[in-house]
Amino acid sequence: MSQPVEDPKGDPWRAFGYVVAGVAVYGVLGFLADRWLGTRFLVAIGIVVGAAFGIYMTAARFRTEPVEKPQHDPEQDTD
Repeated sequence: MSQPVEDPKGDPWRAFGYVVAGVAVYGVLGFLADRWLGTRFLVAIGIVVGAAFGIYMTAARFRTEPVEKPQHDPEQDTD
């Protein structure tokens, strides 16, 4: 029995996961940096940077390649 083929190109949950994971990871890193340095603004910067990276990863992952048109070869014309 064969497994169904999964097409990851159109999965909206994967796109959502990229954004949420970016916000979570960079938000936690910002929080830890705030605690270590005694500041109060790095968590906000981490969340914004994480969201930006998540959106970038989503765009890079789900970008579709343009379909190339076949080149016309005048030598193959047999008119």
